[in-house]
Amino acid sequence: MGNPRRFLRSRLPFVALALLVVTGARTAAAHAEFEPCSNHVSPAKQIEVGRKVARQVYKQMPVLPDDSEVTRYVQSLGEKLAAYAPGYKWPFNFHVVNVQDINAFALPGGTIFVNLGTIQAADDEAQLAAVMSHEMSHVVLQHSICNMEKEQHVGLLAGLGQLAAGIALGGGVLGNIAQNTIGLGAGLDFLHMSRGAEKQADLEGVQILYDAGYDPRAMPQFFEIIEGKYGKGGAQFLSDHPNPGNRTDYIDAEIAKFPPRQRPVTQTDAFRHIHDVVKGMHAYTAKEVASGKWKREGPNGTVETGIPPYDAQSASVTSVDLAPPRNWSLFHGVGFTMEVPSTWRVLGDADSGMIAPPGGITRGANGSGNLVYGVLTDITMTDPGTPPDQQFAALLNDLSSDNPGLQPSQVTTVQAAGQNLESAQSVDPQANGGRGEHDWIVGLPGRDGLRYFVFVAPEPDFASVRPTFERMLESLRTQGTDTRD
Repeated sequence: MGNPRRFLRSRLPFVALALLVVTGARTAAAHAEFEPCSNHVSPAKQIEVGRKVARQVYKQMPVLPDDSEVTRYVQSLGEKLAAYAPGYKWPFNFHVVNVQDINAFALPGGTIFVNLGTIQAADDEAQLAAVMSHEMSHVVLQHSICNMEKEQHVGLLAGLGQLAAGIALGGGVLGNIAQNTIGLGAGLDFLHMSRGAEKQADLEGVQILYDAGYDPRAMPQFFEIIEGKYGKGGAQFLSDHPNPGNRTDYIDAEIAKFPPRQRPVTQTDAFRHIHDVVKGMHAYTAKEVASGKWKREGPNGTVETGIPPYDAQSASVTSVDLAPPRNWSLFHGVGFTMEVPSTWRVLGDADSGMIAPPGGITRGANGSGNLVYGVLTDITMTDPGTPPDQQFAALLNDLSSDNPGLQPSQVTTVQAAGQNLESAQSVDPQANGGRGEHDWIVGLPGRDGLRYFVFVAPEPDFASVRPTFERMLESLRTQGTDTRD
């Protein structure tokens, strides 16, 4: 799809998939209530954007398996804290990055990563809970999505084509994000918080900590630990958490407003056990992460696509072979398989990306890639209870809203994956320098939302490549799989 068109700035219907829907009662203490920062991004879209970024974190950082003992403990602690997070009930989920630096970061929509070095450095559970409460507050107050909107990155990150191409072609905003992520795990541009946002997250976080029954003094105590390790500047949580100044003073002043508790939680047997476990674990340094050492020693579990990655050099090819393919390969996606011509390559991953012939993706002015020939696929979040026809109608509405040249025809059905799937055609006569673009859109309902496929070619060539597209669609098969947030 041609730049600057953007996919799915969603207003899709949404039902929160929160891990916890129980609302923890806030204390009667005088507390500075903060409203989420002003933005125009729906909760469903924030969750979708965060999910896409999380996939890139898994590619760039050593993340412990979700079934590891350490991660299960962090998830349990996170669920306890989430019950006391105010406002919208975000679907919080928690992961551990096997990195030595003391840090943590939260993505839009509720995905939170905690560095192993943070768990190793904490003296008790309350201190670790303080860090996690701080990050949860960034989600509650929607700081990262506001940063993205200011930098005009929301559409880029939400757009499937640009997400895949920006990283694979090494240019544009996402290429830079991927490179930064290699360093510290929290170098994503939109996670660099302002001092004002940091202060809000401190004050909201210490309230969550207190409401969950922990000793709120653990928050300033942990900042002292960071300062002891990194020096006076250490209290800024590395570069992405700038110190607002007088951090301990204003947190102590906030704590003084809370009604005293007889026995606030500081330490637990569960934390003591996990702390003993992590003491014996090797956490990678930033240099080791950048070198890719962790990938050689124990790469994160990923779904192999079965198709080689797209060669960025082919983006400079100006012609595409339109002859009927002789040989085919099987593309393994998340929850589906599909045959593709053996000469085609994938740009993205098994969950979302573009599959195209050499020359089918061109480099845009900002370094991202534009799909001219091929198919793109992704999954968009919808209410699982919504009928398939309504899911597809919502998809087309979003595509049309964000891509003015895309005006889908009347919806029909096509037989694929053993069922009748919603389908629509669209022609944008202004695309491709006036040659026009023909898009064939097909929706595949699933348990995680609506997976969609968009088969793309210039209008004059669409009839020639349509038989290839039809065979790809006829080969589509669904399969049970676990998906990662």
